[in-house]
Amino acid sequence: MADVVSVAVVGAGAVGVTAAHDLAVRGRDVTLFERDEVASGASGRAAGIVYDAFAEDRDAAVAARALDRFRTFDDEGAISFTSCPYLWFARDGDERSASAIREQVPRMCEHGRDVELLDAVELAERFPALDTAVEVGAVAHDAGYLDPASYVTAMADRARTAGVDVRTDCAVAVDRWHDEGVGLDTGAGVESFDAVVVAAGAHTKRLLAEAGADIAMKPYRVQALVTESVDVDVPTTFDATESYYFRPREGGLLVGDGVETREANPDTWDPEADSEFVETSLQRVQDAVGATVGAQRAWAGLCTATPDRNPLLGPVDESETLFVATGWHGHGFMRSPALGEAVAEWIAEGETRGVEAFDPRRFDGDETFRVVEGMTLDE
Repeated sequence: MADVVSVAVVGAGAVGVTAAHDLAVRGRDVTLFERDEVASGASGRAAGIVYDAFAEDRDAAVAARALDRFRTFDDEGAISFTSCPYLWFARDGDERSASAIREQVPRMCEHGRDVELLDAVELAERFPALDTAVEVGAVAHDAGYLDPASYVTAMADRARTAGVDVRTDCAVAVDRWHDEGVGLDTGAGVESFDAVVVAAGAHTKRLLAEAGADIAMKPYRVQALVTESVDVDVPTTFDATESYYFRPREGGLLVGDGVETREANPDTWDPEADSEFVETSLQRVQDAVGATVGAQRAWAGLCTATPDRNPLLGPVDESETLFVATGWHGHGFMRSPALGEAVAEWIAEGETRGVEAFDPRRFDGDETFRVVEGMTLDE
């Protein structure tokens, strides 16, 4: 799409700032709009877990590219990325999850992922701090974690350096879209762009609906907390049976779950964690590592779901001037360096690198579907 000169990106989360930066370094005139502050939305509340353990080839390729870019940014001093294995397991008696893990691992290995299957004895020897009766587990060695807000802030700074006009506290509406370009109403008037990327998290569906474009996406609420300091050496861990995860953070553990499998209102949702979630999470930490600790802080965030649990990444119109980037199922941050790059390449160069499978036009936008959390092993 060599004729695309001016591009607007709506939403300064991890995918939005990456797309804006990557478009600018490809010579496009880019404006980034954010209704609040950089990293103030879902990206700032993410867990910061990164791994490449995906069984589908396109997902594995996207995750591998994201990891490569995270490590490059770390080498350059822009962010601080900590390598840490990612472990997931099924408890004794959970044959459904155990079967899923046994089926996943060979497929991951076929795609070049550094993943190995562990029986109960091997898992106990490898990770002695975990005190859980396990049927089977798997560990991905190419994994780690970082502070999500630090990545978004660093990429926003790089975007500015690359020439991006970053406008915070600037809510917009999609005024119109047509073959000649897309108009954004900033409240101070309508500005026209050759292409617009809407990466506004839970607000994406409403913004596009105002322009007459319906997408198959639902926001849903998730929760997390950080415990007090705890002296244990554990990997990033996902308990597939109980459906929760934890990873090291600030001397304690970041624990996540609290998924509400119903659509949330992005304007009225509760950003505070539920007391029941906090109590359950602290008990899970005690059961998993034998440590009794309190919570430093707890919060809630919004994720976005789609009917097939794959993202919506690409144009919503046939002229390919209005693009969407949403529907991450909680995996948006960990793949943001690759997803932002992919939409930038699509707009600037017409290249899709396999993400044409995520094209939102595969749905009509009025589909009925249930919310399924991203980390579940169920298909």
